[in-house]
Amino acid sequence: MAGFSSGHDKTCRLQVIRYYMKITFLGTGTSQGVPVIACGCEVCRSLDFRDKRLRVSVHLEVDGKSFVIDTGPDFRQQMLRERINHLDAVVFTHEHKDHTAGLDDVRAYNFFQKKDMPIYGRPSVLEQIRQEFHYAFAEVKYPGIPQIKLHEIDDQPFEIEGVRFIPVNVMHFKLPVFGFRVGDFTYITDANYISDTEIEKIKGSKIVVLNALRRESHISHFTLSEAIEVLNKIQPEVAYLTHLSHQMGLHAEVENELPEFIRLAYDGLNLEI
Repeated sequence: MAGFSSGHDKTCRLQVIRYYMKITFLGTGTSQGVPVIACGCEVCRSLDFRDKRLRVSVHLEVDGKSFVIDTGPDFRQQMLRERINHLDAVVFTHEHKDHTAGLDDVRAYNFFQKKDMPIYGRPSVLEQIRQEFHYAFAEVKYPGIPQIKLHEIDDQPFEIEGVRFIPVNVMHFKLPVFGFRVGDFTYITDANYISDTEIEKIKGSKIVVLNALRRESHISHFTLSEAIEVLNKIQPEVAYLTHLSHQMGLHAEVENELPEFIRLAYDGLNLEI
């Protein structure tokens, strides 16, 4: 075990536990994915598999436990592609549709694992899930509906199956969003502001994933240059950019412009730490 030791803010003393982890990028695209329907740009027409991006999500295998952060509209396709046959819990960053819409498909795990699926999110996320998947909470339940158990989280660390998650507060325009640090890995998507206090929670991570939507300014997402600036503050061993739109450009070309420690993530990319 090791903890933050610098500074006087309580966030700097949060305990960080080192784990063996396998990280799989299930999706690395923005809310419309790439290619975008009806678009004929060179990125959407690209034959490079790295330019095919499903909606953003990541799978973590931590000491044999299986977690997914966000279940977007492509959740079923992603889990089949990666042959993820067991899932211990789902953790949500925020309530937007491109991060929650696939939750119904946890039904398959309910059936084979014979238990409810634990769901973790801030109160606003859980309320949105209650509304969007209202049939799962009906007094009289239709056979075969998803069986889920909601767990409210705040900005304090929490554990799932003995694995410690440290929430990182970021802003997505005016919407609070959680990133998560698990051991030496930090994952942040849908952000355009991270305070210095929260950056201290991330420092020391070996791998950091951060969103970068496009090159041009955006009201609620980091641009490429803004993401690079944040990552230069954090200085992880390696960083990966996710939540990429077709406006970012071709994967192969953008990669050549990046600092040595920063790469573009792509769907199906596997990392170990």
